[in-house]
Amino acid sequence: MCAWTGDGGRSAGTSTSDEWALPVRVEQRRYDDPVVALLVEQLQQEYVVRYGSRDETEVDADEFAPPGGTFLLGSVAGEVVAMGGWRSHEGGDHVVEIKRMYVLASARRRGYARLMLTELERTATEAGARAIVLNTGQEQPEAVALYESTGYAPVPGYGIYLDAPLALFYGKDLARQPA
Repeated sequence: MCAWTGDGGRSAGTSTSDEWALPVRVEQRRYDDPVVALLVEQLQQEYVVRYGSRDETEVDADEFAPPGGTFLLGSVAGEVVAMGGWRSHEGGDHVVEIKRMYVLASARRRGYARLMLTELERTATEAGARAIVLNTGQEQPEAVALYESTGYAPVPGYGIYLDAPLALFYGKDLARQPA
């Protein structure tokens, strides 16, 4: 478990920044944990609003279990504010895929997505990942802005959304990241 107080995820532990008043606690959970399931349902409802339907992709909870994956929840003062996970990707050895990045609507615009993304990258790197990919969509401009501002670049499409007209695919070389 890690705690931050607002350094944008740039370092493990506690920061002296005043950007956020309360520390964000990040803990690992199983994808089939009841709290995760509740948040995934909220995310699915957001997909309905933005795209007109749910993401019906089958997800095996074991894909997000170590050593081949992880799923994280971020909380502030005991209230969950964000989630995200990574799992091994079909694209090759040492490549992982980010899935289910989500920040509750009431907690947005406070940097929690950036913190979660940084922690996902850190844990993936520790697990031996050299590259990370993800799929988002044109109706999620906040996500696109986050990924582009943190060094993600367009990559070839993959998976079930390969030919989806609103799908966007990004990747990042983790081996080039500063320690």
